[in-house]
Amino acid sequence: MEELFSGMDLYLKTLWIIALAVSLVFVIQVILTFIGMDGSDGVDVDFDGHADVGATPFQLFSLRNLTNFLLGFSWGGIAFYDSISNKVVLSLVALLIGIGMLFLFFFIIKQIMKLSQNNAMDLNSAVGETCEVYLTIPENGKGKGKVHVKVNQTLRELDAMTEGEKIPTGSIVKVVAVINETILKVEKI
Repeated sequence: MEELFSGMDLYLKTLWIIALAVSLVFVIQVILTFIGMDGSDGVDVDFDGHADVGATPFQLFSLRNLTNFLLGFSWGGIAFYDSISNKVVLSLVALLIGIGMLFLFFFIIKQIMKLSQNNAMDLNSAVGETCEVYLTIPENGKGKGKVHVKVNQTLRELDAMTEGEKIPTGSIVKVVAVINETILKVEKI
């Protein structure tokens, strides 16, 4: 390993050490993510940066974000080392690449979060909706029928009861309440 670093100046050696160490941490994070052990990065900091970034699933200051920044910084510095001879300019370019890696990570996570959805059906959201009777609803709560109603933008077939007269198939009704969290109470329009 010493032969690898023997001809390098201190700046390039530092970039390589950072790149190799952070790449190892990154590989470990990826492996832990794939086996489902990435719930926390294990670092609790007693720091309140007041960085309100909205409803995000990640903190601004975390081990994962530091890893992403250092990956971009170190590998960016190594990639442009031969092209940019001025170390200050090289450091600024590497810094911008590191910040770019952070924004790329934030963007990817934001896009992934758009894919998540809540598939739990809330029958209370059907109250006030009009729907069509699919199976006749017996009078005065003497039994259940079925209706087709839109719940959470999805057409569902659900049990329904009424306190009025019998409602035949094909009638249009309005949902007025939810009974026992499973049955819709409807009335004829």
